[in-house]
Amino acid sequence: MKKIPTLSITQFEKQEQLDDFYSNNLETHLNKNREYFHKPHRHNFFLCALFTKGSGIHEIDFETYNVKPGSIFFLRPGQTHFWKFTSAPDGYIFFHTQEFFELHFTHATLNQFPFYYSLKNPPRVQIAMDKLKEIELKFREINQEYYVSLPFKRQKIASLLNTVYIDLSRPYIDIDQKKEVVSIRYLDTIRALEKLISLHYKTQKSAKFYADSLHISSKHLNRIVRTTLNKTTTQLITEHIILEAKRLLVHSNNTLSEIARIMGYEDYAHFSKVFKTTTRISPKGFKKNYT
Repeated sequence: MKKIPTLSITQFEKQEQLDDFYSNNLETHLNKNREYFHKPHRHNFFLCALFTKGSGIHEIDFETYNVKPGSIFFLRPGQTHFWKFTSAPDGYIFFHTQEFFELHFTHATLNQFPFYYSLKNPPRVQIAMDKLKEIELKFREINQEYYVSLPFKRQKIASLLNTVYIDLSRPYIDIDQKKEVVSIRYLDTIRALEKLISLHYKTQKSAKFYADSLHISSKHLNRIVRTTLNKTTTQLITEHIILEAKRLLVHSNNTLSEIARIMGYEDYAHFSKVFKTTTRISPKGFKKNYT
């Protein structure tokens, strides 16, 4: 099986900086990491990238997004992605752990921001060109602070990070009104549900199992998922299964029947039907098209 590499922050910065935060301009970052960015890989941290120049595509968990000036991308730990550029990119990029951010704010969590609500929310926002310079200056300030050694460096970076995320949440919400701010309790439930699904999706595929595990009714869990993500609980479970199956179809040498069994389906025909109903293409067709 071809293993998708999972990268950590310390792999990107050899000099003595922070071990839970990293920043760079995009041109330098991509030149230094040519061996990674054009091939599928994962990170164990949160990533945010701003493009001020360049064009191409950014594939995230098998969804393709256009890259152009004003594009900003947000990735959560564990997502698979890679870049392909048709013209030279520039801008800024930063990484950080969850602890780096949340340690500095007593009542703030990363999943309060709409792009980190859930893996099901789009990982991209397009900034209007007349607002791009203003946003670029804030990314630049973060990058400058990262490369100096001054008192309260961590605190200032965390504060700047919080401000940038607030400023980016506003256009993100404005562009798609369905991403209205929902209650922290609902967000906590979604976060717990996604964690449970990632642990049990191979053996547990019923909404009732996850509702029971969260000590709420299936009806209430479905209400939370509908309000937050405009999906049903069953859809969320199935989408996770399909994503993991796609990863195996593309990045492993397992047969189609083996992948079906790994996903918890003893009957390949049943697995194929679920896959095709969700994606409108068979597992075999998906593998052929992608490879």
